[in-house]
Amino acid sequence: MPLIKQSTYPGPPIHYFNGHFETILPSVFRKITGVVYQRERIGTPDRDFLDLDWSKTGSKKLLIISHGLEGSSERHYVTGLVKLFNDHQVDALAWNNRSCSGEMNLQQVLYHHGASHDLKTVIKHVLATEEYEEIYLAGISMGGAQTLKYLGEEGNNLPEQIKKAAVYSTPCNLPDSAATLRFPVNIFYKNKFLAKLKVKMANKAKQFPGIIDEALLQKVSDFDTFDDHFTAKLHGFKDASDFYHQVSPDNWMEEISIPTLIVNAQNDPLLIDRCYPVELSALHEMIYLEMPKRGGHTGFAVKGQEFTWVERRLLEFLDSK
Repeated sequence: MPLIKQSTYPGPPIHYFNGHFETILPSVFRKITGVVYQRERIGTPDRDFLDLDWSKTGSKKLLIISHGLEGSSERHYVTGLVKLFNDHQVDALAWNNRSCSGEMNLQQVLYHHGASHDLKTVIKHVLATEEYEEIYLAGISMGGAQTLKYLGEEGNNLPEQIKKAAVYSTPCNLPDSAATLRFPVNIFYKNKFLAKLKVKMANKAKQFPGIIDEALLQKVSDFDTFDDHFTAKLHGFKDASDFYHQVSPDNWMEEISIPTLIVNAQNDPLLIDRCYPVELSALHEMIYLEMPKRGGHTGFAVKGQEFTWVERRLLEFLDSK
């Protein structure tokens, strides 16, 4: 069965002491040079827009990349994949979630882990305007959740051009991943994400006066409160718990119909328990689960290497027969 029991990740550089170092150091210091995008803006069914960043080589193969929470097409984990796949003659498209491309979106809603509808819009646009023979999907962290949810929702109705998918550092179960942001040891990640999201929510309030409680927004210091009163309410959910359970990708993963790789490090500080779908992968012919002991969250650095181990692992899995 596709449960990969022995990972090939050799481990991080010696000064990456634990999962936190493996997560934070690449996020702060890693730089990928040489990626030049061509931006395309497309409309959405609800009269909003999405910004798509292309890096083409003239290939008949395309990699579509979905970024993480408060990320964008410029994040190192995106540009690393773009450069690596371009080097192997595969075109790349990194799409930006609403409000993540440097400009606030038009509608009241922002984006979230379950926004697979926007990924679907991107894919429909590609199929209507390009002539790729093979399309691969890649998702990192939140983008991985969006990707898995999309694959499960489409099931056997997936466009035939989409051949394989791969995600990593992905919260396969959103309630369990959200719980990690309550841990005192994860205060750095909580504060980082919350600060950025509060700014966006304040900007959204300027667009639509009265839509949120701005006084409460200034006081929020934890994700449960933020998601209860802002994320959930803005996107039509009852509260944070309802939001986490409703959009969690493992609600749909059994319906995935193409080979799909999930790489989640065992020392990822933002993943626990059901984020590692061991039982499902052991029974599911299309889901390949690999759980390296090290790697952190969106880390997987290799000493002296431009590309991370997980980027090369995705290339190996996706662009092979």
